[in-house]
Amino acid sequence: MKKKAIIIVCVLLAIVLLFPIPMRLRDGGTIQYKAILYTVSDVHSLAAVEDQEAGKEFNEGIIIEILGFEIVNNVN
Repeated sequence: MKKKAIIIVCVLLAIVLLFPIPMRLRDGGTIQYKAILYTVSDVHSLAAVEDQEAGKEFNEGIIIEILGFEIVNNVN
C-alpha cells in the first residue's frame, strides 16, 4: 500500500513540475510555455527602432531556460 502511495505522489509531482502553461505576450506574437522547472519562449516581437532602420522588422527565435538558467537563446 505504501508503494502505491509513493508512486501516486511522484506522478502528481511530475505533473505539477513538468507540464507547461502557455502564455501569450502582447509584444507581437511571443508565446511562453512556463512550468515550474523550465520556460520555453517562442519569440516573435517587433524590433527596436534602430534595428528597423537597418532593415530588421522582427525579433524571432527561441529561448529555453531550465531552473532560471538560460540554455539556448537564438533570437535574431
